[in-house]
Amino acid sequence: MTETDTLIQIQQPLPLAFINGEALLEKPEDLYIPPDALEVILDAFEGPLDLLLYLIRKQKFEIVDLPVYQITRQYMEYVELMKDIKLELAGEYLLMAAILAEIKSRLLLPRHSEDEDDEIDPRAELIRRLREYEAVKQAAEELDLLPREERDLFVANAQTHESCQPAKILPEIALQELVFAMQTAMRRASAFEHHHIAAEVLSTRERMSAILEQISHTEFCRFQQFFSHEEGKAGVVVTFLAILELVKESLIELVQAEPFADIHVKMAG
Repeated sequence: MTETDTLIQIQQPLPLAFINGEALLEKPEDLYIPPDALEVILDAFEGPLDLLLYLIRKQKFEIVDLPVYQITRQYMEYVELMKDIKLELAGEYLLMAAILAEIKSRLLLPRHSEDEDDEIDPRAELIRRLREYEAVKQAAEELDLLPREERDLFVANAQTHESCQPAKILPEIALQELVFAMQTAMRRASAFEHHHIAAEVLSTRERMSAILEQISHTEFCRFQQFFSHEEGKAGVVVTFLAILELVKESLIELVQAEPFADIHVKMAG
């Protein structure tokens, strides 16, 4: 056997721990571990009712048919374990153990046949508490499954630079919007309509020129200001046709700041 084979057969000592990435092979001689340094806390159950409910579900028992003997025996095994590990945690569990012992002793007492129907089941109060706790526990579990802020959802916070301005997207003006605006002008014109003996001659071309004189490249004009109530419905129709012609020839632009807002007109380009 070679020296290399001898080194391979020798098992390397396992480190006791790793401190700051370095393996600790031997226990320090001056190491002192206080008695309370190691604590084992059984937090699987939130109280004696939670433990009882767990035992009932584990054995697939029905709460209304609570088997006191089996539940008490398993319950006391858990309480004894808690007493050995952490005595102060077993106070409320010992109280429930006393209640179970009392119920068990009352069930073992002989009953008179004439009083069997009138006697209250000693398990009734405990069963009521268990059913209430089960309902609350189930509701708490369902609430815990709901999305929770800072656990499942996180609010995003972002700050923009002062020079950064949001791009404003203006809505496109459809023909239906113009029709609605014309209907509004027609209703307002009908309120000021008068009976005229002589027919008025209105020219679409002249109205187009008049509209172009009122608008500019920089300032916006309200769509409604081009309609004159004194001209009646005929004037509204001529003005509306003139605006359509100007839009068709790309001489003017129609702008709407937001949906369903007033329509404004300015010179194209």
